[in-house]
Amino acid sequence: MAPNQQRQVISVADPAAMANAAAERVIARISENAGRVAICLTGGSSPKKLYQLLATDAWRDKIPWRRVHWFIGDERFVPADDPLNNMAVARTSFLDRYAPATNIHPIPTSTADPADPDRSAALYEGELKSFYGTEALDPARPLFDLVLMGIGPDGHTASLFPDYPALDETSRWVVGVPSANVEPFVPRVTLTLPALASCREMLFGVAGSEKRAILTRVLAGENLPASRAQSTGETVFLVDQAALPENFRG
Repeated sequence: MAPNQQRQVISVADPAAMANAAAERVIARISENAGRVAICLTGGSSPKKLYQLLATDAWRDKIPWRRVHWFIGDERFVPADDPLNNMAVARTSFLDRYAPATNIHPIPTSTADPADPDRSAALYEGELKSFYGTEALDPARPLFDLVLMGIGPDGHTASLFPDYPALDETSRWVVGVPSANVEPFVPRVTLTLPALASCREMLFGVAGSEKRAILTRVLAGENLPASRAQSTGETVFLVDQAALPENFRG
């Protein structure tokens, strides 16, 4: 499944404006699909404002909760109620209040052997394939309507770290990552590049001056995980002014 090399960079004023722009794109993608919708969420600090915004009166009534399913692009191998758990942040912020429980699809970490994230990965891959309905991804029928992404300080995205074997996975949809390149140093479970690419839109949110240097490298096409992660549909970067590379200013 070949990615679309087209990328769009959209500059916004600050993290609040970025959350608002991201919410608009979430609603737009949901509105374009009259059937069952699949949104793949992301962890880390970047999406928290978006998740809090989706819980407000102005936004939650725009979501047809019964037909939207919520997945996660990667997970830290900690219990479901641990503050470090990526899906726990989304659940606490908005999902548990409004989404049907059957429409929330966390990566299982509490029921698997903590020493074996591959077991958790296999379970989640099975859930994704059951939802999708076939064993192989079809470029004409994306797995997700929207995939939310972030960029780590080393250029990682999801839990795909530079030079890790998981980057070159072409057949599995989900893999275990035995150790992380950044804090917290716990095992991870992550969707692979082909699974993440199977979407109508991949939306990166990048904010803060500390992200400017790594974003410059990503947009320059350096061989980093976040550079290699591209949608078969649209790939969009929402970037606040503090993170915007110099060559995009003005």
